[in-house]
Amino acid sequence: MTNDKMTLKYFEENYFYKTDLIKMCRDYGLPTYGTKAELNNYLRSYLSNVPLQNIKSPRTRKSTPSLTFEQITLDTKLIGSGFSFNNAARKFFAVYFGVEKFSFKKEMAIIKRQTETDNDTEMTVGDLLSEYVHLQKTDNNQSLLGNTAEESTYQWNNFLKDFCKSDESHNFNDKLKVASILWKHIKSSSQPKKYTDELLTDYQTEISCFQK
Repeated sequence: MTNDKMTLKYFEENYFYKTDLIKMCRDYGLPTYGTKAELNNYLRSYLSNVPLQNIKSPRTRKSTPSLTFEQITLDTKLIGSGFSFNNAARKFFAVYFGVEKFSFKKEMAIIKRQTETDNDTEMTVGDLLSEYVHLQKTDNNQSLLGNTAEESTYQWNNFLKDFCKSDESHNFNDKLKVASILWKHIKSSSQPKKYTDELLTDYQTEISCFQK
């Protein structure tokens, strides 16, 4: 379907890669900067007839120079200070947690992006670490993370990966289309956001046309 004939229904029912979303946003004159979840939101708003001038990126690119390891403290602001998840921050977190090497965690990225989306200029590196540690100690960690739009993207990516790894997926010509149909049903339901072979039976009538 061409962009000039795109409908909200068609957009909601199909999966698009981030490169596709950026191209569509550019064609429509929408912001092209942001996470995949934010790009999806721009397009949903546009296809829901929200005026173009009212669709703006909740975050803006910063030209502030990146901070060095020596400049980062627990009081460093996440927004506008030059802080980013780079080698300097990696070294700072390694020292903070007392480990030789540190890998950035998905939860940290989600917290930082949400801070940027909310334009919370008071959020500090210390606040980020406190929230991250709290999530690690909370039994319903996944439930808390599941409330963010970014986590929804992670869930879909894992769903698609698990489906494509399954033996049953080899029985279909268009794996991506089949996965998107199954995902459409479970993403707004109370079912676990994970692929299982039982889904193929539950929605067999809708996906049978894609069988080899």
